[in-house]
Amino acid sequence: MKTYRLSPSARRSAIVLLIGALIIWVFALWTLRISIATGSDPSTGFVPALRENLDRGLSPGQIIPALLMVVLLVATPLAAWSILEELGAQYTPTDAGLRFTSFGVALTCPWNSVIGVHRRDDDADEPFDEVALSDDLSSQIRNPLVRWLHRQACGARRFIIYGGLEDRDDLLHEIRMRAGLNDAQPALSWA
Repeated sequence: MKTYRLSPSARRSAIVLLIGALIIWVFALWTLRISIATGSDPSTGFVPALRENLDRGLSPGQIIPALLMVVLLVATPLAAWSILEELGAQYTPTDAGLRFTSFGVALTCPWNSVIGVHRRDDDADEPFDEVALSDDLSSQIRNPLVRWLHRQACGARRFIIYGGLEDRDDLLHEIRMRAGLNDAQPALSWA
């Protein structure tokens, strides 16, 4: 059984994206701190300066950047998880089904659960493919946080076959063959 992984160049790209996400998160944290916790006395700490500003009332010039930074502080870790899941993605076709593993995720998709394969972002440099499933397999993930993060990254009833995967076309052919789908199958439309 062959295991399909990201190519070295795709791994490097994912690592660069992960570093970029970390930089954005640190920037958002720093900017949030500056936005809402600047005191009149520079020697005061973060908490006293924050209390002073809250007692005085925050101006729109503080509230708007603070809200944007809170959104970045929440969204960036979700994006980072998606990148991590792509970075660790491994697909192994077995007789029982398609086995997907990544950081904290281990799923086996029976071949009879595969209902279609659809190419997404065809115009992108590295388009990816979605494997539509008839069942939600995320219940196989024991950790509830990892299960939730996986659903946010991939969706409940699909696998993502990432664009930077080595021999991706071979994997897609094998998925279609074992699931009883036609290689020339017309593109499915689902959201």
